[in-house]
Amino acid sequence: MTGADLPSVHALESVLFPEDAWSEGMLRDELAEQPRTRHYVVAEETGGEIVGYAGLAVAGGQADVQTIGVRADRRGGGIGGALLTALIDEAVRRESEAVFLEVRADNDGARRLYERFGFGRVGVRRRYYQPANVDAIVMRRVLHRRPVGFSREM
Repeated sequence: MTGADLPSVHALESVLFPEDAWSEGMLRDELAEQPRTRHYVVAEETGGEIVGYAGLAVAGGQADVQTIGVRADRRGGGIGGALLTALIDEAVRRESEAVFLEVRADNDGARRLYERFGFGRVGVRRRYYQPANVDAIVMRRVLHRRPVGFSREM
């Protein structure tokens, strides 16, 4: 994702998340941290129209999915999975130990996608999504673990 994508991404964000959409300025601030601590991608149709986007924050060995959005008429075609794969691949490339995310408790489709990708529930953030007062399910996927104890290489 680049600055040139922001108007299209923000328009899609506003449709997908009308109650709590990020502003274009918030998205711009996220991109300003790219590639230092952020990684943002878009999914485009052949003609260049953006049909999905996703973002990742990485710091201190932990990665956090910031956002994933796919245009409603394009869901079920693998775009969400492709975007999530790109984020997980980036987290691995940056040597993160785990990827975390929050998903609305009432978003069964997204939860099923994350579970298919190996994410498990680790907690709940009560009334996280405002103004709807919807809980967030916190999920995590462990990417790799550092060895514990002595190694044979010394």
